[in-house]
Amino acid sequence: MIDFRIEQEDPRRPAIRELIAELNAHLLTLSPPEACYHMTAEEMAESATTVFVARTADGRAIGMGALRREGQGVAEVKRMYTRPEARGKHVGSALLDRIVDLARREGVERLVLETGDRHPEAWALYESRGFTRCGPVLDYPESRWSVFYEKPLNQGVSA
Repeated sequence: MIDFRIEQEDPRRPAIRELIAELNAHLLTLSPPEACYHMTAEEMAESATTVFVARTADGRAIGMGALRREGQGVAEVKRMYTRPEARGKHVGSALLDRIVDLARREGVERLVLETGDRHPEAWALYESRGFTRCGPVLDYPESRWSVFYEKPLNQGVSA
């Protein structure tokens, strides 16, 4: 097990920019560039997006995830990433739980996300938290490289 905490952070901080760069590089090993929907640190810092970062007790950033509000009761889970040394230690599930909790508190009715077709660990995480596969969401195109998920949020129901 690994001791970590999760806090809301500004993605423009150097340590978070480093996580973003690692995630982008990792995604490009699994999908072609046109199927990677990256966000810059500046885009992630916009008011519609809240970024959560997991850090070890000594302050090392080991994971991140974000909630982007889309309007009309819909929000998207974005930029989920856990560094290799922290995988399998519940960092991703803790980040996702924080995102879902924030969405519920804000009255979001439906969470959606897009992930890659070569991300079975991500699929297992999302499915363990009640997300189900669906067709394309938001403005994402239908693609053999993408897998889409949704989760209706009913107030008072736990993750």
